[in-house]
Amino acid sequence: MEMFSSWCLCAFVVEELGGIPVSISLLVSTDWLAAHLNDPDVRVADVRWYLFEKDKTGREEYLRGHIPGAVFIDVDADLASHYSGGPGRHPLPRADLFAQAMSRAGIGADSRVIAYDDCGGATAARLWWLLRYFGHDQVALLDGGITQWLAEGRPLETQVPAVHARSFVLRPPRRELVVNKETVNALRSDPRALVLDVRVPERYRGEIEPIDPRAGHIPGAKNAPLAGNLRGGADLRFLSPAELRARFEQLGAGKVERIVSYCGSGVNGCQSVFALNLAGFDNALLYEGSWSDWSRDPNAPMAVGQVP
Repeated sequence: MEMFSSWCLCAFVVEELGGIPVSISLLVSTDWLAAHLNDPDVRVADVRWYLFEKDKTGREEYLRGHIPGAVFIDVDADLASHYSGGPGRHPLPRADLFAQAMSRAGIGADSRVIAYDDCGGATAARLWWLLRYFGHDQVALLDGGITQWLAEGRPLETQVPAVHARSFVLRPPRRELVVNKETVNALRSDPRALVLDVRVPERYRGEIEPIDPRAGHIPGAKNAPLAGNLRGGADLRFLSPAELRARFEQLGAGKVERIVSYCGSGVNGCQSVFALNLAGFDNALLYEGSWSDWSRDPNAPMAVGQVP
C-alpha cells in the first residue's frame, strides 16, 4: 500500500505485528477528515448502498444529507458492470467504464480518496478495493463512516457539490488480487489456503437465503462475518490491527499462503480484504462472483450447517 504523503501523523506510524509492518494509513479518523475537508487533493466519496432495504437507496440517503463536499458513487452503476461479462450479481466493472465514473467524480491521479458508508465499510471498501485494483493506491476508509461522523455531532449538507471532471489514470488491473470459481474450487481443499465466507451466520449455515439460488456455503470455507471486524454495537469503527490479526489468526490466516474472501456478490467481501490488510495480511484475495456465482452452478458442491 503506497503511503499518503502529507497526511496526519498517524499516516506515518507503522506498527509491528508478528514481524509484519502495518501501515495505518488505510483508515482516517473523523478528526482528520474534518481538518482536511477543504484540501484540494482530497475527494470524499459517499458509497452508501442497500440490498434489502426496499424503502431507501444510497442516492436518496446521500441527498438527505452527506458529509460536506462528498460526491456520491453508486455501487450498481459505478462499481459493477453487467457489460463486463463477469460472474455473479456484481461483476467487476469494465476498465473504461470505471475510469469514466471516477473521472466524473473528480478523482484524478493525485487525488486522495476517502470513502465512507453507514455499515462499517461494507460497501465503501468496494471503492477502496477497485481503486487499488486499477492502480490508484491513494485511498482510505473513514473509520466509522458517516455513523461516527453524526455521533460526534458533525455537520451534513444536502447540496450536491459542483465537481469538475478530472483525468483518472487507469493502470493495468492487478488481476492477482481476484480469483474465479475454478480457482476457489481448487483452493477450498488446499491446506495452504484459507477461504472465508463473510456473510451472516444464518446464510452461511443455509438457514436462510434471501436472494441467491441456493442456501449454504462453499465446502471448506470458514465463517467470518463482517461485523466481527468492528468494535460492535453502535460503534462501527474497526478493531485495532492487533485485534484483527488475532481474529484472523484464530481462523488460520497465519498458516496459509493465500486467503480468499467471499460474500453474496463480491461487494461486502472487500471489507474483509480491507480488514485483512489492516491486520497485516498482504495475501488476501477477492472471489469476484462470490456466492451469487457459486450457487447458480448446479454442479458446484455446497455445504450447510456450522461445519466448514
